[in-house]
Amino acid sequence: MTFESSETSGFPVATPLAVPQSGRRQGWNKVPEVTVYFWTIKILCTTVGDTAADLLNRKAGLGLTGVSVLMSTLLAVVLAAQFRSAEYRAGLYWPTVALVSIVGTLASDILLDATGAPLEMTTTVFAIGLAIVFVVWYRRERTLSIHSIDATSRESFYWVAVLFTFALGTAAGDLVSERLHLGHWLSAVLFGLAIAAVGLAHFQLDLDAVWSFWLAYILTRPLGASIGDYLSRPGGDGGLELGTVVTSALFLMVIIGLVVYLAATRVDVTDPEHSSQDVA
Repeated sequence: MTFESSETSGFPVATPLAVPQSGRRQGWNKVPEVTVYFWTIKILCTTVGDTAADLLNRKAGLGLTGVSVLMSTLLAVVLAAQFRSAEYRAGLYWPTVALVSIVGTLASDILLDATGAPLEMTTTVFAIGLAIVFVVWYRRERTLSIHSIDATSRESFYWVAVLFTFALGTAAGDLVSERLHLGHWLSAVLFGLAIAAVGLAHFQLDLDAVWSFWLAYILTRPLGASIGDYLSRPGGDGGLELGTVVTSALFLMVIIGLVVYLAATRVDVTDPEHSSQDVA
């Protein structure tokens, strides 16, 4: 495989060497261009996913099981609409990401609570699961390119991979925070530096673009969660005491504003001709 960086943002994205033509949607890609908007909304969705899960679990009294059933049902509905769409639509794609964020967080929490397994084990389980998804995805499609999510099978692999990245990011983030006792703010700084290191390794040391992208994608999960915890948790826990309601509402408003802007301007829509050139 060969890979390149997005000219729009400079962030790494994958470009395939060879792509099967069966099941293609005439060049339409179901994933947005990887721009600053992509990473900003991704981190915001991660934060909302963490605080919303905590809010529904503790404040709404639904419990972990109730929240999981509710969020999984909502995700199934939105994901079905996402699959039926013939092209990328910001107003459909990003709500799906937000719900996957919540469900991925809950999956990590449920595994931890149900089994009582240490975080080292849950992190390993989700890492292996994600690796298996990538292996099967590549063996089936011969590409891991997010510029080539133009068939149902590829879109299926993509969303399963995204779900595992959120679950893995949750477990790994909790593991690092718990073992190092850094607190929410310093944890956010640590994960931000880790993402910067990935970017540096890609641009300066020629780290493969596909690994650069997915590593950064995984690391945005604990980064967003640390930011959310810092804003929402009580002062005694090292937070700013905004609470989960205020934090979730603030971030959700920003997400809605950005998604409305993207839906109106379509600045993050992949050019079909660019996609066809990528896979030629």
